[in-house]
Amino acid sequence: RALDTLKKSDLIAAEDTRHTAILLNRYDVKKRLISFHSYNAARRKDQIIKFLKEGRNIALVSDAGTPGISDPGFVLIKGAIDHELPVRVIPGPTALISALVISGKPTNKFIFEGFLSNKSSKRRKRLDFLKDEERTIILYESCHRIGKFLKDVLEVMGDRDIALARELTKKFEEVRRGKTSEILGHFTEVKPRGEFVVII
Repeated sequence: RALDTLKKSDLIAAEDTRHTAILLNRYDVKKRLISFHSYNAARRKDQIIKFLKEGRNIALVSDAGTPGISDPGFVLIKGAIDHELPVRVIPGPTALISALVISGKPTNKFIFEGFLSNKSSKRRKRLDFLKDEERTIILYESCHRIGKFLKDVLEVMGDRDIALARELTKKFEEVRRGKTSEILGHFTEVKPRGEFVVII
């Protein structure tokens, strides 16, 4: 269904056109590509909405996971809905659900917070708000901030049992489970790479 949608599209809006071009070339899909990412979403949204109003079919593709989950796809989807334009979703992988399932933490009730602030004071304030949460908490964090993030978790929430997952379903998939202090210690010795899903 995803390939059929791409082949029938008049235009493909991609988070990174280079990544998407590799996919399209592999399946011999010859379509015009335009970039749609966090740095140009506000400007591009109006252009794409105009195309949709003209009756064109446009596919939205993200680099990984599901468009609209912690990426600017939400802006475009909301814009299309606001203009009463039809939107369809092609179910696909999303890191938060895969990480939750493989974490070993309770899956019956959970909340997704996405990326917390990159400013420690705001991040700590949000962690303080979440520390008494009874549901499993799912968060995203980058390799550049994971050390500072884990330190804040340790100081604000205590030495909790957590799980960290990265590169899920890819060649370098890794899942670490343990106390926050243990995992923080690991990443002081080993350089973190990739995007992380943190399960608390």
